[in-house]
Amino acid sequence: MDSGLILSNILNPPILFFFLGMLAVFCKSDLEIPAPLPKLFSLYLLVAIGFKGGYELLESGITQQVAGTLLASIAMASLVPIYTFFILRIRLDPPNAAAIAATYGSISAVTFITASSFLDQLHISYGGYMVAALALMESPAIIIGLILVRIFDAKDDKDDPDHPFAWGEVLREAFLNSSVLLLVGSVIIGMLSGPSGWHKLEPFTQGIFYGVLTFFLMDMGIIAAKRIRDLKKTGLFLIGFSVIVPLLNAVLGIVIAKLLGIGEGNGLLFAVLCASASYIAVPAAMRMTVPEANPSLYVSMALALTFPFNIIVGIPLYLELEKILGL
Repeated sequence: MDSGLILSNILNPPILFFFLGMLAVFCKSDLEIPAPLPKLFSLYLLVAIGFKGGYELLESGITQQVAGTLLASIAMASLVPIYTFFILRIRLDPPNAAAIAATYGSISAVTFITASSFLDQLHISYGGYMVAALALMESPAIIIGLILVRIFDAKDDKDDPDHPFAWGEVLREAFLNSSVLLLVGSVIIGMLSGPSGWHKLEPFTQGIFYGVLTFFLMDMGIIAAKRIRDLKKTGLFLIGFSVIVPLLNAVLGIVIAKLLGIGEGNGLLFAVLCASASYIAVPAAMRMTVPEANPSLYVSMALALTFPFNIIVGIPLYLELEKILGL
C-alpha cells in the first residue's frame, strides 16, 4: 500500500484537528465545543453536501448507471445487517446483535464527507448522485434490524397486547429522522434551484465547508476519545468486528462498484458507505425501539473504533484496494 496516501490523509487539516480533539481528552484539557454548535455543524454539513449533490445530479441526469448504483446501495444497506446479525449471534443476544447489525448496515455521513474531501484533495472526480446513495442507505438497516429483533427475540412472545409494537413510529423514525429528511430535502432543493440557486449559495455551501468540517471533526475527536473507555465492555470479539467487518464490506463495495463501472471516485465513496457505521440515526432509533440493547456496545464500537479507523486509515486503504482490484 502507498504510505503516501495515508500520510496525505492524516496531514489533511480536518483530520489533524480530529487528533487534536482526542489529545485534549487524553491530556485532560478543558477544550470543548459548546453544546449547540456541534448540532449546527452537523446540519450545515448535511445541507452543503446535499445541495451540491442535488445540483450535480441535475447536471448529470439519472442514467442507467446512476439507477443501478442507487439500487445497489439499497441492497447493501439491507444485506449487511442480515449477515452481520448472524455473526454477532455467536456471542450476543438478539437485541444487541440486531442493534449492532443495524448500526453497521447504516452509514456515517461525516465519513462520507471526509472521503469526499480526500478525493477533492487528490483531484479525483465523483458524481453528485452518490449523495442520493448516502440518503438511501440510512433507513433500510433500521427496518431490517427491527425485523430481526421481532423474529429472533423470544421475549416478543410476552409482549403486552395492550401495547403493540408501533411500526408506524418505527417507519417514521427510519425515513423521517432529521438527517434523512435534511439530506433528501437538500438534494431536491439543489435540483429544483438549478444553476441559479447553486451560484447564490456556493459561497455558503462551499466557501466555509472545510472550516466547519474542521470544527466538527475536532468535536468528534473529543467524543471518540471519551468513548474509548467504553471499549472494555465490548470484548475482543466486538473490537475485531469493528475493524474486520468494515474492511469486508468495503471490499464487497469495491467489487460491486467495479461491476457497475462507476469509476474510481464514485467507487471509493460507495466503498466508504458500505464500510461506515452509523453513530447518530441508528442509535437514536434503537434506543427508542430496542431499549434492551446496550447503547455502550453499538455506540462505542461505531464511534470510538470504526469511525476513526475509516477516516484515518480506511479511506486511503480502500482507494489502494480499488487500484489492486483494477477499478
